[in-house]
Amino acid sequence: MAITSANQLELLQTAEAVAREKMIDPELVVQAMEESLARAAKSRYGAEMDIRVAIDRKTGRAEFTRVRTVVEDDMVENHQAELTVAQAQDYQAGAVVGDELVDIVPPVEMGRIAAQSAKQVILQKVREAERDRQYEEFKDRAGTIINGVVKREEYGNVVVDLGAGEGILRRNEKIGRESYRPNDRVRCYVKEVRREVRGPQIFLSRTSPEFMSELFKMEVPEIYDGIIQIKAVSRDPGSRAKIAVISNDGSIDPVGACVGMRGSRVQAVVNELQGEKIDIIPWNEDQPTFLVNALQPAEVTKVVLDEDAERIEVVVPDEQLSLAIGRRGQNVRLASQLTGLDIDIMTESDESERRQKEFAARTALFMETLDLDEFFAQLLVSEGFTSLEEVAYVEADELLVIDGVDEGTASELQTRAREHIDAINKKALDAAREAGVEDALIAFDGLTPQMLEALSADGVKSLEDFATCADWELAGGWTTVDGQRIKDEGLLEKFDVSLEEAQNMVMTARIQLGWVDPAELEVAEEETLEDVETSEEAEA
Repeated sequence: MAITSANQLELLQTAEAVAREKMIDPELVVQAMEESLARAAKSRYGAEMDIRVAIDRKTGRAEFTRVRTVVEDDMVENHQAELTVAQAQDYQAGAVVGDELVDIVPPVEMGRIAAQSAKQVILQKVREAERDRQYEEFKDRAGTIINGVVKREEYGNVVVDLGAGEGILRRNEKIGRESYRPNDRVRCYVKEVRREVRGPQIFLSRTSPEFMSELFKMEVPEIYDGIIQIKAVSRDPGSRAKIAVISNDGSIDPVGACVGMRGSRVQAVVNELQGEKIDIIPWNEDQPTFLVNALQPAEVTKVVLDEDAERIEVVVPDEQLSLAIGRRGQNVRLASQLTGLDIDIMTESDESERRQKEFAARTALFMETLDLDEFFAQLLVSEGFTSLEEVAYVEADELLVIDGVDEGTASELQTRAREHIDAINKKALDAAREAGVEDALIAFDGLTPQMLEALSADGVKSLEDFATCADWELAGGWTTVDGQRIKDEGLLEKFDVSLEEAQNMVMTARIQLGWVDPAELEVAEEETLEDVETSEEAEA
């Protein structure tokens, strides 16, 4: 079939029809046609030639041209598409390097194979344009709720027709045992939109916490307007959820606004989530207070927070233990996700037993080290003394408030405590020296003999060894692996060395060794401080 014999306007009509059907720019279809015709012409005239095709946007007439580029004499690699300056002078006077010589060539006769190839090129270009359009349309909808119609189910994954594209609702993103049939309407959260070779992938979810947040935003006008803010959400999809809210207006109750008149607002969300029970909790900046709220409906009698370890210890009445933990640990797990803390729950009887053990251990320590009778040792523990160091270096007045303790007794107690501490320090220092710890590390400010002994046991025996340690290696820390927090034991953690103290000691050692310039360090700290202040101002 010769192009010249065809109805030239048919090209433009076909391009417009395809563009309407696929909802893409007609110009992209025409460009695909030009490329397909050029490829067919190359198969006729030679693949090495630079054949280009231009379709007139008004008449539909296709013009075939051959393009040759002028290059340096020694740079000619393709004689069909390049020519030297001397050769170009024969065709165009004054031609210089970089010019292009354009010659019109006769239209090609398209055989069956060439026509099929041209069709494939057009289809490929149209598919690419359609994918780009879908990606551009959906990329900004990530993080929103979208309605769709179930198209089919493949291996537990649901393909959802979104109108201008298809989304995937994976098996693990469905609530409980949800099942769908073709043509069922479904509401989902657009979790991610990714551009891939096979086209844009739109990943949907009904189990993500953000889905619940968006549903509340749709049902509660105060959340949509920003008067009430959702601070945290934790879910056991299809079973139970907790959502923490706070009001920016003191006259509006955030919990009541989310519940609605006779529970109408929260019930609408519950119905969408297949009957998932929702606890609406008031947010509080004070973590222990917030945790007490998060563990509802269980009552909490005592909370002990360990900020460094991001752990919290909760004491509940004996009869409230099962309620606080929940079925299969659901209640405490959701509260932990909501607060971002690891929660240890114990009963009042367990806590009382632990306190008694600690009391007995401290009593035994004072009896053994200070040569006291049981009554006097218990008296010290009852007054809050927990270690020999506290007894040895506390102000004498704090000992004198104890019944039966005069100045002489207080002085004797402190003398015994200091002598015992000195003996322990001497033993630890001798052990460290015997292990090969160098004098420079022994003289380093901030390291006790017991610390030196612990460091030497791990091979840290010189100031250089100490300076190469990371702060978390000394103070310890936590690592999250597969969603589980794992404890990293620090070499000096048992001596209550904080992460900040470890950082300061390591940096001081590096400065003493000349590895770090203090002046450069100050400049870096000032720049970091400025960046933080700029960031805070931007957020404000």
